[in-house]
Amino acid sequence: MIDVTEIQPRSNSGFEVRQPMPPAQFDALSREILALKKKLNAVILAHNYQTGDIQDVADYVGDSLGLAYHAKATDADVIVFCGVHFMAETAKIVNPGKIVVLPDADAGCSLEQSCPADQLEAFLKANAEKNYYVIAYINCSGGVKALCDVIVTSGNAVKIVNLAPKDRPILFVPDENLGAWVMEQTGRKMDLWKGACYVHVEFTRDSIQKIIDNK
Repeated sequence: MIDVTEIQPRSNSGFEVRQPMPPAQFDALSREILALKKKLNAVILAHNYQTGDIQDVADYVGDSLGLAYHAKATDADVIVFCGVHFMAETAKIVNPGKIVVLPDADAGCSLEQSCPADQLEAFLKANAEKNYYVIAYINCSGGVKALCDVIVTSGNAVKIVNLAPKDRPILFVPDENLGAWVMEQTGRKMDLWKGACYVHVEFTRDSIQKIIDNK
């Protein structure tokens, strides 16, 4: 059953939060999924962005970092990750001995795709004399992670950048917007990879104000 604590509102935003469907109301397909999950000793992890019917059959619903923690802690033999490619890949990295299933193999992330591992590797080789200390936001591919010195989240990026070696220039990948914000917070100059999530870029002050005004 869904972990309700993962989807409860953190503050009084005024927006209605969808409540999970009681198991007694599941349709035939949902019951079949749950029966198969039990047979295979599987756990279903669903990202917040998934639709309600998928969240209803999930064991945990949350953001990519929270689901990675659940993936690491599970004793299930099979992890079904209802999210995008890098999330399932992260689950496999922390659980190399488990089967990780991504229901839609084409589920991608524009931020991850904006920093292909082969392009990052070529850039680092072409700029080897700079001896970059490479910091990667966790929302990237396993190939990119393997090329980096440290992986950060949005919550700890400022702390990690402050602790980075002072004698090496920093290359921050793949999120240019997060990197720019971290530079403002730390005062530490960094070279930023020109990557972004197109959805995040579309959120502007005016677009958010319009949503609030139309409530």
